[in-house]
Amino acid sequence: MRQKLENTDMHEPYRIIMNETGGTDVLKVEHFEPRAPGPGEALVKQAASGLNFIDTYYRTGLYPVKLPFVQGSEGAGTVEAVGEGVTNVKPGDRVAYLGGGTYATHFTGPAARMVVLPDGISEEEGAAVLLKGLTAWMLLFEIRPITDRDTVLIWAPVGGVGSVLTPWAASLGARVIAVTSSPEKAEKAEELGASDTIVGYEDVAKKVRELTGGVGVDVSLDSVGKRSFDASLSSLKKRGWMISYGNASGAADPMPPGRLAAGGSLILTRPSLFSFIDTPEDLARGARHLFAAMKTGTFGADIGQRFYMKEAGKAHEALESGKTTGATVLMP
Repeated sequence: MRQKLENTDMHEPYRIIMNETGGTDVLKVEHFEPRAPGPGEALVKQAASGLNFIDTYYRTGLYPVKLPFVQGSEGAGTVEAVGEGVTNVKPGDRVAYLGGGTYATHFTGPAARMVVLPDGISEEEGAAVLLKGLTAWMLLFEIRPITDRDTVLIWAPVGGVGSVLTPWAASLGARVIAVTSSPEKAEKAEELGASDTIVGYEDVAKKVRELTGGVGVDVSLDSVGKRSFDASLSSLKKRGWMISYGNASGAADPMPPGRLAAGGSLILTRPSLFSFIDTPEDLARGARHLFAAMKTGTFGADIGQRFYMKEAGKAHEALESGKTTGATVLMP
């Protein structure tokens, strides 16, 4: 249970901004005046902002950004005002949205990147799950659709994306082999639907072969990066798919294309979610899939941690340490 916030100026709008890259100390609180929405925009009073591993990449400089930079790429709250031409949301609507700068008490941005939350899904859940859930939707349905004939290797199965990906893949009838860092996380992965678990990152490909009778997996969904990349490729069956969608351990080393041929005509892709939701129609389609799966109980938002937004640095440290499970939200 969250304790009562004792900050005396919590009613004043603020955001978390960085003027340089580096450690968590570069994340600073800055008071600001929320911007009125222009044409095609909406102003939202935030209830929660989602924390994602990409936030740490921006903070450290792994992914370059223009400074000063306000962190955050997903949030949820209540629409306070809309600009000219906006018809998909209106004042009073509860919405979740994608956009830059959601580590803030208020967010002004494109209304086309916002979706109305259905009854039964809270703002916290919307902020926790939208980006991660749409990523899982992309991985399971849009790149190489997963079926009940597939065996899928999922790395970090109880993390932000993994805690959605694992039960959703299992609900499709796929056999899920999960790779995680501790027995406790392995137990949770099994509760989420994993058929088998591998604890630790040593000899993963060998263990996958043992679990699959020497055949390997159809697809590896890999968010770990440098530490897992070769093991993922080595775990695939002929013509298997390696979908690399994160760099939690750092960027993977360069690889000659011949490695894919030697592995048995393997297929490697590095998708970006925004290539799959670059139109309002595609965003709405993905959100419909996501919210429908939540409403039927396939998975929940699985909020494992909550931090006050002014403690964003502590949230980053927890995420980078590997101690978090499920989604993390920041509360104004």
